[in-house]
Amino acid sequence: MSAERAGDAVYNRIALLRAEQGVTRRQLADALGVHYQTVGYLERGEYNPSLHLALRIAEFFGLPVETIFSTDPFPRISDLRPPDADDGRPSGRTA
Repeated sequence: MSAERAGDAVYNRIALLRAEQGVTRRQLADALGVHYQTVGYLERGEYNPSLHLALRIAEFFGLPVETIFSTDPFPRISDLRPPDADDGRPSGRTA
């Protein structure tokens, strides 16, 4: 099933999760029993996973499927940070 129409888009966090956990596309593909290029297609939104594959991906990462996949775009991580959060990094603001 390809994501040909905009309404059919399924957004995912696969690349983010792979990076956080230090997993390569090939390692994930081998664990799922799919070709490594399939993982790339999924990450880029060129292919929507079957329900079975989405559940297997969620199981691999140990997360609920709705944490990894959504029909709405995920917010950028930087957008989730409060505007006045003091994380020790320079904010670019002057006092």
